Amino acid sequence: MTSLPAREATAGAAVSDGSLYDLDRILWADGRAADLRARYHGLAGQALLEPLLKWEFPGHVAQVSSFGTEAAVLLALVAEVDPSVPVIFLETGKHFGETLRYRDKLTKLLGLTDVRSVGPDPKALAAKDPDGMLFQRGPDSCCFIRKVAPLHAALKPFDAWITGRKRHQGGMRIDLRYIESVAGQVKINPLADHTPDDIKAEFERRALPRHPLEAEGFLSVGCMPCTDRTPDGADPRAGRWTGKDKTECGIHTAPAGT
Repeated sequence: MTSLPAREATAGAAVSDGSLYDLDRILWADGRAADLRARYHGLAGQALLEPLLKWEFPGHVAQVSSFGTEAAVLLALVAEVDPSVPVIFLETGKHFGETLRYRDKLTKLLGLTDVRSVGPDPKALAAKDPDGMLFQRGPDSCCFIRKVAPLHAALKPFDAWITGRKRHQGGMRIDLRYIESVAGQVKINPLADHTPDDIKAEFERRALPRHPLEAEGFLSVGCMPCTDRTPDGADPRAGRWTGKDKTECGIHTAPAGT
């Protein structure tokens, strides 16, 4: 395993501020991602997760999960390798109650032992969103306060993180790689090539419960004010931020490395 330089002294500075250490970290992550892509070329899903969790990043990797409509599959795969891997859930204060109950249900069912519900800074909310309606005035700013900034803080202790993004979700995800380097961390997308049929088959094979809102036409579920039912024939995320020139909350749009 290639170590991050000076982990003990500076672990977790994931976004560059121009310092020499941040440049070192970005270069480290770029090289690490390239090495892992070459070493594990052709692997996906659990076959990719197992060596990355057990050998490459033991104790230094987290999963980020929305506990949305497809989330149970990746959560199950990670739990089967190591149920103690930290799972970060962004508790924005705007979720559907169904999502919060689904989170609790999956946590218990899969035996996850370290699910971390991470919320926004109360001072930031008081200053920028005192009436809770920022999602109408400035959805990007709302996402930054409630998702991007809290996730950045939560990921600081880790060298790598796991996402459930897939190419079939469209938009900026069409050319998604299994392993990326983003802002000084390695980002792992083990289900990048999974189609809706693949996901359905995994749900059935593992007898996983579906998100309760999926049956009502919500194929991608985020915060309640910014989530609608997905129109027939549209890509799964078409119900997010309907009518706005926005397809991502911002946690996946940081400048990427190689």
